[in-house]
Amino acid sequence: MHESAQGPRVTPAAGRTAPTPRPVPGPRSAATPRPGRPVPGPARPAPPAQRAHPAPAPVPGPGSAAPGSAPAGRSENRSAPQLQLIPAPAGGALDAAEETVDLLLESGRAPGDILVLTTGEQHPWAAHELSFGEAAYWAQQDAGDDVFFADASAVDRAKPRPVVVVAVNGDAGETVARALPVARDRAAALLIVCGDPQTINSALGAGV
Repeated sequence: MHESAQGPRVTPAAGRTAPTPRPVPGPRSAATPRPGRPVPGPARPAPPAQRAHPAPAPVPGPGSAAPGSAPAGRSENRSAPQLQLIPAPAGGALDAAEETVDLLLESGRAPGDILVLTTGEQHPWAAHELSFGEAAYWAQQDAGDDVFFADASAVDRAKPRPVVVVAVNGDAGETVARALPVARDRAAALLIVCGDPQTINSALGAGV
């Protein structure tokens, strides 16, 4: 009696298929790792394996193009950030900026210390984050805990950070001439400009 009573209970339980739990949607955390953290993900194109590029060289300052101006980066002018130029063609300026960010992070800079501006095509991370809406995008700048990428046309909305990296990766002209002086104001300690030296020097001589 006891054995036959407990036998039927096992069969229905074994034959029942338990519902499979659905995965929790979370495209943002998986698809877009923060740009300043060394975690795997498609947020930022992987930097080239070889890093045999020279360290950023200090720009002698606009003095060469605009007589009378003091060399950048000198302790004499404490309010002005140090200015560095990394020569690169327009098509390679964004890659140069990304490598520069990697070097800054490796040297001990906190991700939240760095702002990256692009004068041409937006960085893929910025384009992806903007797809979630401007409010969410700019909120990440306000959080201040990661590298922030922005279009140079929106430089007025960018908040000051210790280091500003500008990638001159598109139409130079007015955008660069307008963005560089503001970028300099946003950089508390260091302004790094990646792009064609002639274009940058002419913009620096005109406005910085």
